[in-house]
Amino acid sequence: MFVSGLDCPRCGAQHDAAKPQNLCDCGSPLLTRYDLGAVHNAVTQAEIATRPADLWRYRELLPVVAMDNQTSLGEGWTPMWPAEAYGKAIGLSNLLLKDEGLIPTGSFKARGAAVGVSRAKELGARHVAMPTNGNAGAAWATYAARAGLRCTIAMPYAAPEICRQEIVAAGAELHLVDGLISDAGKLIAKLIAESQGEIFDASTLKEPYRLEGKKTMGLEIAEQLGWRTPDVIIYPTGGGVGLIGIWKAFEELRELGWITGRMPRLVAAQSSGCAPIVQAFSRGEKQAQPWPDAQTVAFGITVPAPLGDELILNSLFASGGTAIAVDDSEILEDLAEFGRREGLLLCPEGAACLSAARKLRASGWLAADEEIVVLNTGSGLKYPGTIQL
Repeated sequence: MFVSGLDCPRCGAQHDAAKPQNLCDCGSPLLTRYDLGAVHNAVTQAEIATRPADLWRYRELLPVVAMDNQTSLGEGWTPMWPAEAYGKAIGLSNLLLKDEGLIPTGSFKARGAAVGVSRAKELGARHVAMPTNGNAGAAWATYAARAGLRCTIAMPYAAPEICRQEIVAAGAELHLVDGLISDAGKLIAKLIAESQGEIFDASTLKEPYRLEGKKTMGLEIAEQLGWRTPDVIIYPTGGGVGLIGIWKAFEELRELGWITGRMPRLVAAQSSGCAPIVQAFSRGEKQAQPWPDAQTVAFGITVPAPLGDELILNSLFASGGTAIAVDDSEILEDLAEFGRREGLLLCPEGAACLSAARKLRASGWLAADEEIVVLNTGSGLKYPGTIQL
């Protein structure tokens, strides 16, 4: 294993990666660090290209030691293809879409679950628990079942019903909450406290390894572009783990010398019904305030108080990026328009990225010839109500 340890980006404290860890004592999420010099000596880009087309092709940059602990359903290496017709309609000549809807469990959450569950198992966990807006819970329940771990999930009643069915099908214990993901989080915290150490807290960013799975989206983007970076990456941001992970991936690749030149500008796309990151970014703040009465059709980004707010905002400021809120009506209009022009039914979170791209091009923040990657983070088939018959 090439992991050198875990560190706290807020206070700098070092933590032991050889045992289960949650937050730093200061309350910050922890980040996994690697001996990148050793990685550079151990593997080349050419060797990676010969490996199977899944996220484990980047195993030197992942935290799982023993191959026997890798819990996999073939996740990763999703396609990235030009959206020429829609791009032309909104004034972008080089718009690319990375489609995470084709991944196991139908969303990018399978990346975090694959790596997070694998590492939890390796470190001795037997029971994991987490709150979810839907897709993450479905993914963790699925991968926990495959790894032979118990799993407890809490989710809002309003979350997509298909995710509820996936969780039950995987044999996980499901708790439904009349409220938001923050309310589900309180229930999980209570259950964990009562378990006296028997349940491991796998909540978003409360363990360090889900992020490492999400990081592979950034590694894939770089490799699929011939080991270079696009000009801009637009990401639907709720908890923000994917955005943080993509930035971490590019930082590691730059240190390895596998990419050079300018880093991509990151864009956090949020709904105007839940936009704590947009509000904080517009004020130049490093922390976000909880968003009151959070509501949006893009349910996966309904996160009123993201734990990783500092890391999200640091990534946006460091990349020269921005944060933008779009209305639900725009999300649904762009979702339908993209389907008509490109033939793919996106999830509403992915459609929020299209709305962001359209608005940023109209304002001049995006140039017409810039290479833009938007993330469709899940299958639109999980949200049948987004298209009116």
